[in-house]
Amino acid sequence: MVPVSPELISPRSARVSAARRLGKRNFRGKDRLFLAEGPQAVREAAGHRSDGHPTLVELFATVEAAERYADIIGAARDAGARVHLASEDVIAEISTTVTPQGLVGVCRFLDTPFEEILAARPKLVAVLAHVRDPGNAGTVLRCADAAGAEAVILTDASVDLYNPKAVRASVGSLFHLPVAVGVPVERAVAGLQDAGVRILAADGAGDRDLDEELDKGTMGGPSAWVFGNEAWGLPEETRALADAVVRVPIHGKAESLNLATAAAVCLYASARAQRASGGCRSVTQS
Repeated sequence: MVPVSPELISPRSARVSAARRLGKRNFRGKDRLFLAEGPQAVREAAGHRSDGHPTLVELFATVEAAERYADIIGAARDAGARVHLASEDVIAEISTTVTPQGLVGVCRFLDTPFEEILAARPKLVAVLAHVRDPGNAGTVLRCADAAGAEAVILTDASVDLYNPKAVRASVGSLFHLPVAVGVPVERAVAGLQDAGVRILAADGAGDRDLDEELDKGTMGGPSAWVFGNEAWGLPEETRALADAVVRVPIHGKAESLNLATAAAVCLYASARAQRASGGCRSVTQS
């Protein structure tokens, strides 16, 4: 049962100001906190723990949202988060979206040290090298989660994992799998190779065709896909680090695929090959 009136009246409240400033990267880094907006992200945050501590530390909700998502409010309280009923003005002040959904959570950073990812001996990894668009980063993270990848790595030249657009684009997947941040691409590649992972650079100008690689049965082992900036792709020095540079075949007249679509195709191709008992013919065949 929620109170009938908001507890936080003024958008100038100290708690509101502290949450609002997390929209900026320097404050996120200083406080090691970030915002998760909307029911899906908040629900996942409420059920997540990092280093033994609940990830969700604070939740702002309108009365309407608290009534509609009573299960999320209950989960947040069970996790020990402070829950504040707030006016729509307060939510609008904190939110980074045009049309807030009435729930904004404050979460602890949850990235995983790169060494822990290597120690887990992952079989499928997505590496984001020089990916600057937060929407792309979040969507690739979501694709990696859906394909069953065991980790995502953001290099030191990539966007902030906790950018609100990246968090929204991940649609909760940020809370599902380990993510390492700020790893130099050379270190990421060398570490994964030492762990027995084959490095595949995804590039439209690659000298190997994805379908042909699947046909030859080379995709069944542990692999890490390296994805670059959508505008200019992977630099030559990054492609040179890979064990193979692979292109997604374009069978129609499209000029290219966007980053997230290409990532989904590549990750699912590896996932299928790894799960197949007798090999597989083509990622486009059922």
